[in-house]
Amino acid sequence: MVVPFPIACGNCFFCQGQMFSLCENSNPNAWMAEKMFGHAPAGLFGYSHLTGGYAGGQAEYARVPFADVGPIKVPDHLSDEQVLFLSDIFPTGYMGAEMCDIKPGDTIAIWGCGPVGQFSIRSAFLLGAERVIAIDQVPERLQMAEQGGAETINYEEQNVYEALMDKTGGRGPDACIDDVGMEAHAPGLIFAYDRIKQAMMLETDRPHALREAIMCCRNGGTISVIGVYGGFIDKFPMGSVMNRSLTIRTGQAHVQRYMRPLLELIEKGDIDPSFVVTHRMSLEDAPHGYDIFKNKEDKCIKVVLKPDWKGNGNGTVH
Repeated sequence: MVVPFPIACGNCFFCQGQMFSLCENSNPNAWMAEKMFGHAPAGLFGYSHLTGGYAGGQAEYARVPFADVGPIKVPDHLSDEQVLFLSDIFPTGYMGAEMCDIKPGDTIAIWGCGPVGQFSIRSAFLLGAERVIAIDQVPERLQMAEQGGAETINYEEQNVYEALMDKTGGRGPDACIDDVGMEAHAPGLIFAYDRIKQAMMLETDRPHALREAIMCCRNGGTISVIGVYGGFIDKFPMGSVMNRSLTIRTGQAHVQRYMRPLLELIEKGDIDPSFVVTHRMSLEDAPHGYDIFKNKEDKCIKVVLKPDWKGNGNGTVH
């Protein structure tokens, strides 16, 4: 079985509208989220207390509420690693691309070439993009992006705005995807500014990638924000958004909406999600996996943990 990370009842107003990450009945800590966000999102596995405090993001066993809504049976002819990422990062990357409303001939810029960014790159091409330009600084991530057909920009070696203007004839990308979220890195003073503001508890998130995506996007374009944000940001260029008629679309991934359509793409051979796996480990080695992923060591992009339930290696979590 593949279990989606949002927990959804299937019957409420939002579930009926296919907005499963906004389910009204799965977050027992809705009152906490309402104080932070105004309204509560759904319960999410392995997230925060604001989304229900559910365990199970990476675990050998997990209790699955509303198990008749969302989880799908894995076809016997597909491997675990081909379908594993239907639970989270493949639908997330796909939704990030889908929110761009891609049309033939479009150029899409993507900030962040981690696992979700890699799926946004490939999803943008599946949805009809002519060009994808991916931005990161980690060599192995940029290499994987290029293997997926993207042009790349290393933000430590090039000015991202100038490079994108050069690549798009001065117009800018048709849509920009923020696959980075609240822990963005950047060269120079802006990164130090955000870190100091965080240390002083004057902002919760570092939104450099979002700021840059807004400033780089062409007039009338779309900003797709699928990277996670948790609270409050500073120096948000709202004037650019309003005066240049930009559209911002965002949200936690409505995974249940995408699982079966994406499974069909896998079965047809249009994409094999296992391309993103760089490391395989036992559950006991998870701390080491977290360490090398966090510190970007050993060319680590995606770790798959394989608990040995009965000495046969069955069962996979990520």
